[in-house]
Amino acid sequence: MDHVRLMQVFVAVVEAQGFAPAARRLDLSPASVTRAVVSLEQSLGVTLLVRTTRSMRLTEAGSRYFEESRSILQQIDDLNASLADANATPKGPITLTAPVLFGRMVAMPIVVGFLQQHAEVQVTAHFSDRNLNLVDENIDVAIRIGWLPDSGMRSMQVGQVRHVLCASPRYLAARGTPRHPAELTAHDLVAAAALSPRLDWRFGSAEHPVQVKVRPRIVVSSNDAAIAAISSGFGMARLLSYQVADEVAAGRLVVILEDFEEPPLPVHILHRESITGSARVRAFIDHLAGALRTLPILR
Repeated sequence: MDHVRLMQVFVAVVEAQGFAPAARRLDLSPASVTRAVVSLEQSLGVTLLVRTTRSMRLTEAGSRYFEESRSILQQIDDLNASLADANATPKGPITLTAPVLFGRMVAMPIVVGFLQQHAEVQVTAHFSDRNLNLVDENIDVAIRIGWLPDSGMRSMQVGQVRHVLCASPRYLAARGTPRHPAELTAHDLVAAAALSPRLDWRFGSAEHPVQVKVRPRIVVSSNDAAIAAISSGFGMARLLSYQVADEVAAGRLVVILEDFEEPPLPVHILHRESITGSARVRAFIDHLAGALRTLPILR
């Protein structure tokens, strides 16, 4: 066997957790699988697997080799797929993740538009305010709001959003409009745990920060619940600008303390790094980025 084939056999043994199940997956005899792993270990000069009659475990070197081999094999598959379908119609599954409200309000119309253009594509969308791991969750594309940690992922910025403090005109007429963040302690506050789990709200620039210790009257687990509360006339909440864009445009909510806002947060498309990636994922990313960059609520 060539070295790539030996890597494929080794990865299959680890993923199937045994030589016999790997043999069935690869349509090889168990003896051939065993010889392949032994040959790989001999060529590398290290032990990758410790085998007994009842169990099998990876050595430290084996664990590292497994992760690297799986990544290399995925890159080979991606390259082969991209060459095979470079001029073909996009087809097959795509998995997307995005924050809950962003997914419902912004991403879904774009996803539907893409699917209407490409009848052979299927999209699975995981909308969560928890940042899902693209590798562990086998996700192709993510939309992330905020500064990205350093990682091996590829990213492109497609817009920005702001932290905004909002209240209804009815509430402000009854309780007054604050002129400084320090005045928030005299108001009824609604906190969305998904966005503001801390009990201090930060305003201003890095050079002139203002921090206010808050005691919310209501703490909710979702941003749309916070929007519903303040739209009904109860208190004020700190949310992201795109989340309340419709309410502000309709006059149901008013943005206050704009002079004390923090710098905008970037919006990125994030995807797993590979040599090329499949045509369907590239087409989807291009469509998603083009649509997001045209939205006024992300400027």
